[in-house]
Amino acid sequence: MKGYQPNELKNIALVGSAGSGKTTLAEAMLYEGGVIKRKGDVDSKNTVSDYHEIEHQQERSIYSTVLYTEYQNKKINIIDTPGLDDFAGGVVSALSVSDCALFLINGHQGVEVGTEIVSRYTAKFNTPVVFAINQLDHEKANYEKAIDDLKAKHGNKVVIVQYPVNAGMEFNAVIDVLKMKMYKWGPDGGEPTIKEIPASEKEKADELHNTLVESAAENDEALMELYFEEGSLNEDQMRAGIKQGLINKDVYPVFCVSGKKDMGVRRLMEFLNNVAPQTSEMPKPVNVEGNEVTVDPEGPASIFIFKTSIEEHLGAVAYFKVMSGKIEEGMDLINARNSNKERLSQLYCVAGNNRTKIDSMVAGDIGATVKLKDTKTNDTLNTKGTDWKFPEIQFPAPKYRTAVQPKSKGEEEKLGEILNRRTGEDPTYIVEHSKELKQLIVHGQGEFHLNTLKKQIENHDKLEIEFLTPKIPYRETITKPAQSDYRHKKQSGGSGQFGEVYMIIEPWYEGIGDPGPYKIDGKEYSVTKRGVEEYELKWGGKLVFVNSIVGGSIDAKYLPAIMKGVMEKMEEGPLTGSYARDIRLVVYDGKMHPVDSNEISFKIAGMQAFRTAFKQAAPKILEPIYKVEVMVPSEYMGDVMSDLQGRRAMIEGMSSESGYEKITAKVPLAEMNKYSTSLSSLTSGQAMYTMTYDQYMPVPGDIQEKLLKEYEAAQAEDE
Repeated sequence: MKGYQPNELKNIALVGSAGSGKTTLAEAMLYEGGVIKRKGDVDSKNTVSDYHEIEHQQERSIYSTVLYTEYQNKKINIIDTPGLDDFAGGVVSALSVSDCALFLINGHQGVEVGTEIVSRYTAKFNTPVVFAINQLDHEKANYEKAIDDLKAKHGNKVVIVQYPVNAGMEFNAVIDVLKMKMYKWGPDGGEPTIKEIPASEKEKADELHNTLVESAAENDEALMELYFEEGSLNEDQMRAGIKQGLINKDVYPVFCVSGKKDMGVRRLMEFLNNVAPQTSEMPKPVNVEGNEVTVDPEGPASIFIFKTSIEEHLGAVAYFKVMSGKIEEGMDLINARNSNKERLSQLYCVAGNNRTKIDSMVAGDIGATVKLKDTKTNDTLNTKGTDWKFPEIQFPAPKYRTAVQPKSKGEEEKLGEILNRRTGEDPTYIVEHSKELKQLIVHGQGEFHLNTLKKQIENHDKLEIEFLTPKIPYRETITKPAQSDYRHKKQSGGSGQFGEVYMIIEPWYEGIGDPGPYKIDGKEYSVTKRGVEEYELKWGGKLVFVNSIVGGSIDAKYLPAIMKGVMEKMEEGPLTGSYARDIRLVVYDGKMHPVDSNEISFKIAGMQAFRTAFKQAAPKILEPIYKVEVMVPSEYMGDVMSDLQGRRAMIEGMSSESGYEKITAKVPLAEMNKYSTSLSSLTSGQAMYTMTYDQYMPVPGDIQEKLLKEYEAAQAEDE
């Protein structure tokens, strides 16, 4: 294939809700560009995109698929993305390297909840958007509703370029108000017949044309002056104005297509070639040091890895965007993360699992390479002498978690290796080896997301696994001061063990002030602060250790041993074995023995004194609380509210946003198990939610009692 320069390249993210027809449209675009000789279809499982076995089994897109087509001497790189929110990682990675989003709207469903989810991502990446209303040949196609939905979301920024003459089963014609022509297709689609606009449509077409001209003129002062002078703009002037409007996110052009019948696809591709911005026309990418990088084929060679996968018969494949310069087959680049040298032994233009070898690629292009030694998603590779590093893609936070283990003992290491590889392919899977919970936890975007992982591991990696209910990472703390002392004394021939520690513990909080005086159980204690050490605990919160020893009752060399004993008990809290946090500990007295005292003695004494004091300090179990935002159609509002309240949610607010009701609440993690499944069931799949960690809060008294009894029973079983 020919080599393309930056001004001949377009990078398009193909996005939309599940069922909007993205894969089918991509197939038609590749067919029209001559990249494939015949169109596959989703039902026959022979499309260029959706080529993985798991996608055939699930009958839906699971991964984003890198594609390309060639049209009118330009190359259009297309990244076909999944429509389900569970696989939103593919949308995020695609938008991170695309310069425009082709946003499909289901012609008979209009704007769906999945549409709203993707809209949030395009807004986050500030991506220009071209809308295409697809499936206008469906018997229930409703173009007007789709337009109304879009305008409810984006207002007058939604500008019609095409509208259908006869949406529905007989769909075969559109009016193009940019070209001011009617496009009509035969039963097999493909090349249209271009005709004059019928008299019956002329008034409507003129009105929409004028609206389009005004929208184009508004984005350029020179065009606006020209429009005022001449009363109109020609096609080239309109294209220039629309392009600037796209870049500014002030114009959202709307096209009409039937991907299945290949109607409107050529005209859409022509528009993308002529009007969609190229990389060099977008704001310059910025590296982590805040410096702009020019998209220049003569600049230093640099590529950014936005996706990796393991492909059958090929091994590890790294998908990249050329950020600067020109790369060539056989070139050596340096990984900015680890300084390792990586050789680009082979370069490919990619159309799903069809790969075309090429010799070189320039800034703005998207391609793939294989057999890199230690390069993964989010890595930057540079030519020697360049140390750029581009910001990592920020993938959506997980919303679902499960514990996982192999069904057969002894397979834990194999499972770990498989999960490590799978998280490389899909970074929205997060694997946590929890020492605290003694479980292997996998986090993901939803129950379907994790069930898909399970199927891949069992069917492809041939390892039987099982999901378990994940434990909750509770915390323990205290609510009032307490005093305790403990003498550790052991004599069994030879050197003995002796250590005695007196301590006071109290709740720590920011700005607590100096310790003491204390009145505990009717007795007063005065302490003198001689030294303070603060420890930021890796599990959250603080431990503040205050040395108040006077008169040398405990040698300073034994204080670290006391601290070690306390820390060990904090790592396995006295109530339920959970981590303890937010405590100030004052060691104010003790005793030593000239022969028998040693570090182990004071470690044990410190641990036991702390354990006793903790239980006397009105201890509380804390649970993780998450901030949850639910977007739900108004008709399901009551059911969702009732369900949240049944999960001990604290409702913080309700508002309307983009045609949906938004509920904001704080909910204990313990109550969020399988929430994605419940929410889908309650709302027929029409709601969505996000959840992010907020804080730890005390559990209610009845739940604390239940947790204490469960822990005691578990301890008894272990004995």
